[in-house]
Amino acid sequence: MLLVVLAGLILWNEFARRTKLGGAITFFAIPLALTVYFIAIAVGARMGAEWAVNNQTHVYMNGWFHYAKLYAALTGCIGFMMIKYEWGIGAKRWFKPFPFIIVAINILIAVASDFESAIFGWNKWWLSSDVGNYQGGAHASPFFYPF
Repeated sequence: MLLVVLAGLILWNEFARRTKLGGAITFFAIPLALTVYFIAIAVGARMGAEWAVNNQTHVYMNGWFHYAKLYAALTGCIGFMMIKYEWGIGAKRWFKPFPFIIVAINILIAVASDFESAIFGWNKWWLSSDVGNYQGGAHASPFFYPF
């Protein structure tokens, strides 16, 4: 089954990469449906609905980092499609640095998350929203405690 799933993902990637229809489904239709799903889960969880509170999306993907990375990557893919197919501003010369800008934004998101872990875990253990235990700050570095 692992090979079947891998082959399916490779084929879907080629469909999305090589055709406008595949790109539109992968980077517009599916993300739109997922956004509706994410909003429904968030609203349901705020209302205390059992189905939403215990939903794995709410339990494990409830922090800002997951959504920021997801939508930044999606924005990058849509921007790349705009450049490739010369849609709208994708045909403009000034839009060509977009890939470098979106990569820089993704790095900034990761850096901000690292700072968050360091601040919340300063001098203590911190359980993040993705159920990871972290100890932040320079004191947690293996350079200070190499053993």
